[in-house]
Amino acid sequence: MSDDFKRAAAVAALAEVQSGMRLGLGTGSTADHFIRLIGEKVAAGFDILAVPTSERTAELAGELGIPLSTLDETPELDLTVDGADELDRYLRLVKGGGGALLREKIVATASARMVVIADSSKLVRMIGAFPLPIEVVPFGLESTRRAIMSNASALGLTGEIVLRGGKETPFVTDGGHYILDASFRQIAAPEALSESLGAIPGVVEHGLFIGIADAAYVAGPDGTECLKP
Repeated sequence: MSDDFKRAAAVAALAEVQSGMRLGLGTGSTADHFIRLIGEKVAAGFDILAVPTSERTAELAGELGIPLSTLDETPELDLTVDGADELDRYLRLVKGGGGALLREKIVATASARMVVIADSSKLVRMIGAFPLPIEVVPFGLESTRRAIMSNASALGLTGEIVLRGGKETPFVTDGGHYILDASFRQIAAPEALSESLGAIPGVVEHGLFIGIADAAYVAGPDGTECLKP
C-alpha cells in the first residue's frame, strides 16, 4: 500500500514540471516513481533536460530515454524532485538512506526550487527516528566518529553511531566516501546539529536538509497533502 502512496505523491509533483525545464532527479524508491512518470512524458514528446543525483538514477533515467546532463554542463536547474527518509511540517528533512545525500544536496541547492515527494509514514512530529546519515572521508574515520559523538553530546544527543556496511565491507558512496549512521532518535534542534556537524573536518556532508525544500507532496490514506514552509 505504501508503494501506491509513493506513486500518488510522484503523480502530484508532476504538476510542478513544465516543458523546457532543467530538472534534478532524486534517488530512492519514491523518486523512482517520479522518474518513470517523467520517462512516460518524454516518450510522448515532453521536453526536459535532467541531472541525476546518483549513478543508480542516471541508469534508470537513461533506460527510459530521459535526456541527461551534469551540473558542470547545466549548473543551474529549475526544479529538483526527490524523496525523503523523514520530514516534519517545517520541511526539515532527513535524507541519505540510499547513500546519495551529498549529490542530492548539491543538486537541490543548485535548483531554483526543491519539491519533496513522500508517503505519509515519512511525515513525523520530530525528525531523528530514522538514523541520520553522515558522509565522511575514510581517512581518520574513528577520529571523525568520536568528534561527531562529542559534538552531538554537547547538544544533548545520544545514540549509537555506526559505519554503514561494517568495517569489513563498508558502504562506499558515489563520491568514494563512507557513511556513519547516527541513531539520535529525536533531534530537537536540527539547525544547531547541522552547524555543529559541518564544523568537523572529516565530515563531507550530512543528511539534514534544512531550508532547502520549497514544498512537499505527502500521500496517504486520506489523499495527498501539499506542505509548504
